[in-house]
Amino acid sequence: MSKIAVVFHSGYGHTQRMARAVAEGAGAQLIAIDAEGNITDADWATLDAADAIVMGSPTYMGSVSWQFKKFADASSKAWFAQKWKDKLFAGFTNSASMNGDKVSTLHYLFTLAMQHGGLWVGPALLPANTKAAQRNDINYLGSFSGAMAQSPSDASPDEMPPGDLETAKLFGQRIAATAARIGK
Repeated sequence: MSKIAVVFHSGYGHTQRMARAVAEGAGAQLIAIDAEGNITDADWATLDAADAIVMGSPTYMGSVSWQFKKFADASSKAWFAQKWKDKLFAGFTNSASMNGDKVSTLHYLFTLAMQHGGLWVGPALLPANTKAAQRNDINYLGSFSGAMAQSPSDASPDEMPPGDLETAKLFGQRIAATAARIGK
C-alpha cells in the first residue's frame, strides 16, 4: 500500500474541506500548514517517507497563500538532499471566483514538484462542458492540471459545491491508483 500525504494550507476552511475529500479518495494522511506557515518535524518526516505528496492551497491574488509559500521555501532542505526525488506529486486549489486565476496556483505547485524531481499526476477527468452541464457536475471547472474548486466569498465551507468535492475525491482515487500502479 502506498503512503500518500496531503499537505495544505486553508485560510477559511474551504481548502481544508477539499483536502479532506482528496485524502478520503487517496487514503492519505492530512498535514495542515498552520496560520504561521509551519508544519511539525513529524510532518516533515511523513512527507519524506511518503510515496506521493499532494499539495493544496487557496488561490490568493493569483498564487498560493503566503503560508504555503513559507512551507515551499522551507522544503528547500528536502530539495537539497533530494529527499522527494521521483515521488508522485499532485495539487489542488480553491478560490472565490469562477476563474480566480487558479491555474497560476496549480502551475506554482507543479513547478515546486518539478524542482523536487517529482512526477505529476493530473485528475484525468473529463470536463462538464456541454449545454446540459450543471454546476454540481464532476470537473465543472474543467481542470486537467489538478483539482479546482470555487466557493463564493460569502459561502461557508459547508456550502461548497458537491461536484467540486466529488471531483477532489475522484482525484484522490486517481493519485492512489497511480501510486499503486507504478509501485510508489
